[in-house]
Amino acid sequence: MGSLAWKLYLRIAGVVRESVVDGPGLRYVIFAQGCPHRCPGCHNPETWDPAGGYEITAAELLADISRNPLIAGVTFSGGEPFAQAAAFAALGQALREKGYNIVTYTGYTYEELQTIAEKGVQDLLAVTDILIDGPFILAERDLTLPFRGSKNQRIIDLRATRMSKTLVELHF
Repeated sequence: MGSLAWKLYLRIAGVVRESVVDGPGLRYVIFAQGCPHRCPGCHNPETWDPAGGYEITAAELLADISRNPLIAGVTFSGGEPFAQAAAFAALGQALREKGYNIVTYTGYTYEELQTIAEKGVQDLLAVTDILIDGPFILAERDLTLPFRGSKNQRIIDLRATRMSKTLVELHF
């Protein structure tokens, strides 16, 4: 992460330093602040306001994550990480360089994200190992599903998808 990226700020709602429900393995979870989707029944409605939460540098987050040697990966949740795609992509790149895997949650579908030409969106997709996509739909809520809240949401192996050039879903 270059010196300019160290001064990069993200607006977040908070973090969970140890989680086993936000992706495979022991994970550090960063909750993005701001969400345009505003899904009825959302688990984190306090993250909707883009002016809420607080600012923190990528460097501060990286230092906090590095304190726990048991953390296998980092999850970007929300709010909507793609609303701050460039900042999350820069942090994700630094995390990947340190050997962490990245799970990103989004209310967009993978297909929708592929149509967005904004560099930050494509960069965040590029550093994401597993994408959990789709809006939360209250009528499809299922608390037995691993790593997601409603049946419409998919767990996509983006590494395998990039290699095979066809969408590869994971089933836990």
